[in-house]
Amino acid sequence: MRLSKFTWFLTALIAIIYTATLIVIRIENPHHIQAESYQRWRETYIIKQSANRAFVNTSNNRAKPVALSEGQGYGLYVTAAAGQHGWAKSRDFDQLLNYYLAHRDYVGNHHQTPTYLMQWRQYKKNGHWASDINSATDGDLFIAMALHQAARVWPKRAGYYRNLERHLTSDILAYEYNPHTRSLTVGDWATSKSKYYRLMRTSDVAPTFFDTFYQSSHDQRWRIVKNGMLDHLADLSAQHRTGLVPDFAWVTADSAKPVKPWTVASKNDGNYSANACRVPMMLANSKDPRAQKTLTRMMKFFSQRSYVTAGYTLAGKKLNHYQSASFSAPIFLAVSRNRNHGYDNLFASQKFIFSKPLPKDNYYDATLTTIAAMEGMN
Repeated sequence: MRLSKFTWFLTALIAIIYTATLIVIRIENPHHIQAESYQRWRETYIIKQSANRAFVNTSNNRAKPVALSEGQGYGLYVTAAAGQHGWAKSRDFDQLLNYYLAHRDYVGNHHQTPTYLMQWRQYKKNGHWASDINSATDGDLFIAMALHQAARVWPKRAGYYRNLERHLTSDILAYEYNPHTRSLTVGDWATSKSKYYRLMRTSDVAPTFFDTFYQSSHDQRWRIVKNGMLDHLADLSAQHRTGLVPDFAWVTADSAKPVKPWTVASKNDGNYSANACRVPMMLANSKDPRAQKTLTRMMKFFSQRSYVTAGYTLAGKKLNHYQSASFSAPIFLAVSRNRNHGYDNLFASQKFIFSKPLPKDNYYDATLTTIAAMEGMN
């Protein structure tokens, strides 16, 4: 039996209204989004290596898993946040923590005593696990912050977590800090003998983390790091009308400039790309005037776009024509924590990241979206 054109139209209209209703219900139910995001993220990206050890798979392929200290830091951070809602237990956190502890990095030639920094990558090689030496500061920062949060979430384990936090933050200052630039380096491999000693990753500017570490340790160097890195970030933001900052920059005690292409990892090292996209997330909760000014300049640039794409030159030219949750999730989080600052339209436009299930084949998109859900919908 053939349907009339009107019947087809009516059926299509009902389907559209039904789909739109589901999306509205989904978006307007923050608790549901948070719980669903965490559960899907955990099921998709966490791999148990043994009964007491688990890691976050960053390869998007469970058959060829890759663990990164960055991913492990995010995993611990997300799990601690889930613990506040009762969706994760301390055992879940400890499995991820045990993996980190089993892959601590060594500094120096003797390799006798490990630091509390994490080796930056582990992967399968000829059927056996291999671990690449050297640390990555972004991973270490998130591990330390996760430990601080976990101590509040699971009081019975607080002493253990706080002790590890103190050891880790002490080692970050010992091996990932350049006192001459007042900044954290990109990893323990960027020593004073390295040409990368003055290199700064803009997404390592984490003022609320630094405040927390100072309050825990009373080490004045965390105040120096906060002031130095916020000064550098504000300097970089002021260099372009867009307010955008690069993935990496060369810094001195009182200056900062974007790096050239292929200085570190890609042709976009000096653009607002896969590292700098996290900057709005890192500044979201800070009340420091420098952080607020930098964030406002960036958000106003994004608020004037018809839609936010995956990366820009510092002058504001699109690097791509597609949208990406890796870029939109940090923006959503920043706006959700800073309403009525002149860029509230981004709160609605960036909600598209929650309009469909969390991706199962993009660790970076999925993880930043999960963090945005956990922190931006409270």
